[in-house]
Amino acid sequence: MSAKFVNVDRDTPYILPPDMREWVPKDHLVHFILDAVDQLDLRTAQVNERGSGAAQYPPGMMLALLIYSYATGTFSSRQMERSTYDHVPVRFLCADTHPDHDTLCTFRVRNEALLKQSFARIVQMAAQCGILKVGSITVAIDGTKILANASKHSAVSYAYAGEKMEQLKLEIDQLLQKAEQADSTPLQDGLSIPVEIQRRSKRLEKLAQARAEIEARAALGEKQVEYEEKMKKRQAQEEATGKKIGGRRPKPPSGKPEDKAQYNFTEPHSRIMKTRTGFEQSYNAQAAVEIESRLIVAPPLTNDPVDKEQLTKTLNAVVAEAGPVGGALVDSGYFSEKEIRQAEGTAPGSQPTGVRVLCAIQRQGHGRTIAPLEKRDNPPAPKEDALFTEHMAHRVATQEGRLLYKQRQQTVEPVFGIIKEAMGFRRFSLRGLVKVRLEWTLVTLAYNVKRLFHLKARFAC
Repeated sequence: MSAKFVNVDRDTPYILPPDMREWVPKDHLVHFILDAVDQLDLRTAQVNERGSGAAQYPPGMMLALLIYSYATGTFSSRQMERSTYDHVPVRFLCADTHPDHDTLCTFRVRNEALLKQSFARIVQMAAQCGILKVGSITVAIDGTKILANASKHSAVSYAYAGEKMEQLKLEIDQLLQKAEQADSTPLQDGLSIPVEIQRRSKRLEKLAQARAEIEARAALGEKQVEYEEKMKKRQAQEEATGKKIGGRRPKPPSGKPEDKAQYNFTEPHSRIMKTRTGFEQSYNAQAAVEIESRLIVAPPLTNDPVDKEQLTKTLNAVVAEAGPVGGALVDSGYFSEKEIRQAEGTAPGSQPTGVRVLCAIQRQGHGRTIAPLEKRDNPPAPKEDALFTEHMAHRVATQEGRLLYKQRQQTVEPVFGIIKEAMGFRRFSLRGLVKVRLEWTLVTLAYNVKRLFHLKARFAC
């Protein structure tokens, strides 16, 4: 008996218009995103007046397309344009319209205010649904390195730039001398002395600009804060023990750039940062994650490779819709007495903020041994005049502190894992610190919406 196959007919046209809602299941992410965007305030949207033609697309559809694309791993505007033709959920989202990549890119870069407002509104909607419990929330804060839209091979060090400039000056002098000689040997076919001089002059100008930028960074005193903190800690230890600490005293920064300080011609705002795969041209993306809902409530971003000065900036970036912060969990990379006291409001002349910080003093391994599993009493509290490090170590070592601090590793690190692995976001598409911050807001907005979708949030409640 012959098999009965389903009839596949690509030639007969539709007799009746198709219902686009039947193209995707009712419980699909695209329906959820459209429902969420319907409740956002789009009055601040900056629209592309023309795009590449006369077509004008509704800002709600454009924003929904960006959120869905980032949530599903599509970050290029050209790929988004292609998906409006060959991806069924996107075709449904756009109602079979096809905004071009230029219109999409322009809408994205011009709507920083809309993205920030939408991020805050989604957090507010999560609170209204009961998923985010507002009021003295506890956040886990961490940073992750995300690649810039530039190659590290486009960077030049301060020392190398100086050496190359001297070499270029010498070559230009040689070419000028050659041009003055009537009987000089001609250059290879297709090459001319004026063109070669112009090419080297432009390169010389760019290298001079790179060295000037590196010198300006050094003049700002990027290492001055670190030096002052080391001296303050050293002085406190000497006062506590009554003895001078041996060893070399920290040297104050000279204000001159280091030979290895680098400048990237393609993406000047980015920096060479240490990642799991080595040193890469990157940005330091921060996130404050509410530990119960695992929603991101603050998405700041910096080009500073270290996290030591990011605690108060991240806490200040927590959206008001999430409510006041009651606790902050950070790893040893954030340890700074000045930052922690400022965050808690215990610095001289400041007012208490109601925030209690738990910060590891030393880097803690992920492996488990028997000793930490054994039940033990709380350690004795340090004296009031003890070093700040001793007080912080006692906070984390108490039973309450240990249980709470465990939440840091279990919340913020998985969030970065989802963004990089599940969503596939490992490199920024935009360039420049302002635009990269805008894109990071869009990434975290897409993460929050997708998180609420998996938690089956109902915005009508």
